[in-house]
Parts: sequence; C-alpha cells; structure tokens
Amino acid sequence: MSPVRPRLALCLLLAAAAGCRGGAHAAPRAPGTRATEAPKALETLFDSGLKGDWQDHGWADRAPRTTGPEKLLLAGYGGWQLAHATLEGRYGGLRFRFKAPVAFGDFWQVRLEAEAVDVFTRVDVGPQHRKDLADGWSEVFLSMAELNPQGAPFGKVVLRARNALPAPGLVEVDQLALTVPTGEAAVAVAARSRAGAFTVDCTGPGTDISPLIYGIAFSPLREYQSEHQWKVGATIRRWGGNPMSRYNWELGNAWNTASDYYYENVDYTGHPGFTWATFLASNAAHRVQTALTVPTIGWVAKDTRSVSFPVSEYGGQDNVDDARGAGNGSRHGKPLTPGPPTRTSVPAPPDFVGRWVAAIRQADAQRGGQRSVHLYILDNEPALWDDTHRDVHPEPLGYDELWDRTLRYATAVRKADPQGLIAGPAEWGWPNYTYSAVDRVAGYRKAPDRKAHGDVPLIEWYLQQVARSEAATGVKLLDVLDLHFYPQGKGIGVGLEGNTDAATNALRIRSTRGLWDPSYTDESWIAEPVRLIPRMRDWVAKNRPGLKLAIGEYSFGAERHPSGGLALAEALGRFGQEGLYAAFYWTYPPEGSPAFWAFRAYRDYDGQGGHFESRSLPTQAPPEASLFAARSPDGQKGTLVLLNFAPAEALEATVTFKGCPAVKAQRRFTYTGSPQGFAEARAKVGEALPLPPASISVLEVEWSR
Repeated sequence: MSPVRPRLALCLLLAAAAGCRGGAHAAPRAPGTRATEAPKALETLFDSGLKGDWQDHGWADRAPRTTGPEKLLLAGYGGWQLAHATLEGRYGGLRFRFKAPVAFGDFWQVRLEAEAVDVFTRVDVGPQHRKDLADGWSEVFLSMAELNPQGAPFGKVVLRARNALPAPGLVEVDQLALTVPTGEAAVAVAARSRAGAFTVDCTGPGTDISPLIYGIAFSPLREYQSEHQWKVGATIRRWGGNPMSRYNWELGNAWNTASDYYYENVDYTGHPGFTWATFLASNAAHRVQTALTVPTIGWVAKDTRSVSFPVSEYGGQDNVDDARGAGNGSRHGKPLTPGPPTRTSVPAPPDFVGRWVAAIRQADAQRGGQRSVHLYILDNEPALWDDTHRDVHPEPLGYDELWDRTLRYATAVRKADPQGLIAGPAEWGWPNYTYSAVDRVAGYRKAPDRKAHGDVPLIEWYLQQVARSEAATGVKLLDVLDLHFYPQGKGIGVGLEGNTDAATNALRIRSTRGLWDPSYTDESWIAEPVRLIPRMRDWVAKNRPGLKLAIGEYSFGAERHPSGGLALAEALGRFGQEGLYAAFYWTYPPEGSPAFWAFRAYRDYDGQGGHFESRSLPTQAPPEASLFAARSPDGQKGTLVLLNFAPAEALEATVTFKGCPAVKAQRRFTYTGSPQGFAEARAKVGEALPLPPASISVLEVEWSR
C-alpha cells in the first residue's frame, strides 16, 4: 500500500503569479474546410441565453455578460455542459458557433452523455467540421454518426478544451443547437424521471450543528487574488498545509515549499507586508474565525532565499527550478542525500511556538481581549515528513516521536494560552490512522512499531498517552482529535484536479460514504470500510472521552464539475448530521464553480444570508439522492438540502414531515450548474418538488406555531 495521497500541483496554484502553463503549445488554427451548410436547428440549447428546459451544468468560469454569446474562460482544460431532463426526438447532429484567437488552434472536443452509459465518442473538432465566417466567428457541425454511432439515448452535451489553453482562455459560444435529421439519425429518448419519497422526522433525536464545519484553508500561493473566498460563506479559515510546518513567525513571511516545489524557502505571496498578523486581521475583518497550524517538526525557514538541493552543489536532477537553481532532490528516480537542515532552516523548539502563541495573545489583549485564534493545530501530516520535509526530517516518524512532540509542543501552547483549544495529530489519512511511518517503511505486514506498542492502532495509542499524561499532570494537552480525509479511488483527484467521466463521477459521490457509512467498503487499495467519523467517535469514547472531532483537510476533486459539487454538498450535510466539530476544505473552491455553490447551499443560498439552520433532524431519502434537514432554535423555521445524484434522471420529490407542525409557507431554490448559482423556483405547499438531474435544491419552510 502506498501512503501517498493526491496533492495539488504547485504550478497550478502559482500559475497566475509565475506564469506556469500546462500542456503543449498548440499550432495556430488552420482555415476551416467544411463547405456545406449545417442543417437547420430543431432543438436549440443556447442562443444569446439558455432555451427551453436546457440547464447549464458548468464548469468553466465565465466573463460577465447580460445577453449575447456565452463567454467561457477555458484556461487549462475548461468546458461547458448543457443538460436536458426530458429530451426526446430524432436529430441529425450538433452545430454551434464560436469565436476564439487563431493562436488557440483547433482546441474543441465535443461529446454527448447519458446516465450510466458511456458509449459516446469524444470528437476532436478539426478543419473538416468548421466553416469560418467573415465576422471572425466559426460554425461547427458534428453529425450524430460521429457523436453517437450506436444511436444511444442522451441528455447532455459537453464542449471542452482538449488543449490547455493559456489564461484566461476567453472563447465566445452561441447558436448551439441539435439539428434536423438527415439520413440515418440517432434517436434521443427522454431522460427518465422517477418519483422519490423523502422524510423529515421532527420527533427523532436531533444533533446540534457546529458552525465550524464550514471551514476553508488559507492558500498563500493565491492569497493576493482570493477575494472570492469570502463569498463562500466560510465560518473559520485554517492556516495550514505542508508549508506551515516550516513557517517562521519571527521573520513574518518565510516558508519552505517542501517536496511540493523544490524544497525552496520563499516569500509565497510576493507581498513583504503579509504575515501571520495580517492573516489574523483579515479573518477578523471578515468575521471568520482562525485555526492556526503551529510547527512541531523542529525546524523553520531561516530566510526566503535558500534551497535544499542546489544544482550548484548536487548537479542536474529529475526536475529543476531554473529560476532558483533548485532541484527536486531526486536523480533517475532515486532520492539524493540531503545536507544539514541548517542549509535552509533554523531550530524551532517548543519555546519558539510558545513565544508565538504568547505574542498572539498579547496582541489580542492590546485590542481589547477578543480572541483571534480559535484553534491551534499541532503541525501537518507528520507521518509524511520523511517525504514532504525529508531535507530536515529524513527518518520516518514513529509512535514515540509523535507522542514526544505532541507532549512538548502542546504543553508550550497550553502554557501560553490556557483557554485555547488544541487539535492534533493532523494525520493525512488511511493507513496512518492505524500505523506509523516507521511501519510504512518497514512494511505494514511486519509493522514493527505498532507491535512494539502493544499492536494498538496509532491513533488509539496516541489518545491513550494523552489521557495518561493529563491524568498525571492535570494539564490538558488536547481538545480536538484532528484527522484528514482524501478519497483514494482512482481518478477522484483533489481541488481542481480529477477525472470527469461517468464512472469516476459516480465513484466520487460514493466515496463520501467513507466518512460515515459502516457498510461501505472503500473502492480503492484500502478495500475495507473507513467509516472515519464513527471510527473517530469510537476511539475517543474508548481512550480519551470528551474530545471534539475535526477533519482538518478534505477534498473530492473536480471542483468545476457537478459531481465535485454534489460530493461536497453531501459531505457538508454529513458533517452536520454526524456532529462533527470542525472541518476544513482544501483550500477554497473557485467562484461560481459547483463546489462554490455547494458551500452556498448551506451558507447563503438566496444571496440574502439564507442559511442551513442549527439543529440537524433525522431524514430518509431514496437511492441516488440525499436529504439533510435542520430547524431553527425556536422550531419555527426549517431548511432542507435535497441532492439528486443521477446525472440524467429527474426526481419528483414528495417530502413528508413526520411529527412536524403544518407547513405554513415555503421557498425553493435550485442549482443545476449555472455559474450564477441558485435560482428561486415555484414551491407550492403540498406539491411534489421537481429535482433536476445532478442538482442541489434548498427548501426553506416556515412551520405554523
């Protein structure tokens, strides 16, 4: 088993600041060679706006427009999906017009999609499909013989860039239509619509929802362009990730990028004035609480210039940052022996962290005493230090070292801030919930470190040490058990990354069950139930009762795809239902993306502050759907989040309120992929609620007194 989880590509995060570009350079677009006229439109999808019952399912960002062509920003591999829940009829092909720089080359790839069917051809648009017009526009026509050679039913049209277009990748698209049949045309059959029974139980035991489950993470690489993060509706922001293990608070703006980017000491943001203090002030200004990762690895960056594997000393390496003369520390796939930690770093003992916390509390006192840090997190993914930070910590971390560092650094934090909350051990995921890095290097079947500690799973043993120390000294070391969760299924990805074929989309959504479902066997190399939140709850109850639970990092990838948004909406609902104390998405989703609107389903679905209420209620939902419900403290208001996971099948939802007061009034908001987010729709009390395919709906109810 490999312990390595997917990570965000640093080049992607640095793209706007450093000009990174992915993909091969495209040749300029040759003139179109199609001479014939495209057939007439029979079913128009978009013409200066959506037509009929067609829905915008994202996923690329858009330039502002009020009418006229859609302005897609296709930087990277962006795309556009349009879906119809009840499409039927015979069509000869697909046509559309676009306007883009000739330098982009022939970049379009077009396909059809249908629920649970993957028989459609991905067609690369070439000169033979294109007729160039005099006004700078080009008209594309693709026959059903190419797009749908098996004549299968479909309900979605997808246009995407097959090349990594340079930012911002502005492309205008208009007059998108399915055409009249000519000759042997494929048949598009109506997407199925099924009835679904949902239940909200006002008589069952509820769960108080912690507002801190709607957390995000700070990204120093994007901080200068991240104003949209405040629109997500986050309640707490985490200062965390690999760079924070080596953050030097005394220098203010010095990190080490670790294995993510050539082990370089850097000033990430390019703004010398940006420090931990401005981070705290920014959170306070936006009324967002702070979770602060404090380094326990023992070393922090000594400056913003040094590198661990300089080419001048080590010579050529597998990858090199020419601008800094820094290598990735590997040659021919074999790790190079690092030099002394002092090449890039200075010692950071517990007193270093204690002085930082004391400085924070002193600044709080000077501002009137209001707390600026809600939660201190003991470093980041220590079981991966021998990989991510091997230049200063080349040896794998064992049970004893993890506990020793927790004891010493948590004691320093507690001394400096007796009322603060402390979280740990911030481990990355399976299998480091149950084994140490020493076991990983030796082999999990041998597991020498675990066996030397009574064959007790790592986190259980860790909690036992916390309990024993606290009982002996009276000093509380830990308030929150913090673990990370990254699904390991093939192609799921992290952040913007991840495959979006039908099989992976379905797997991405199913993978959320690893958070809560004891019956779900993880569909990856893990191949057993993870049931992370119940597992954490059991470990705490058995070994150190009273600790709160947090998931310090998580992501389901494909942020710009509906499946990524649905998976995130499902996770946020489960966090509240399961009574989690805090959760932090990594890092924050792009504005207007499905993942962005998944947050807003709970935090601001109507653009006027409408939010999920604070007391979770038991619910029941049909297959391929979820329902989360909550009521206000006075019991007079409720909010429901309904998810339809089926990519091409609508749901007619009947909601039964068991033991609830009569519904006096209600409002409904639905998100189907549009960058503009939720749209208010008709919601007559007692009527079934139409849930479009791959949609997130919010029902706001007012109960009679």
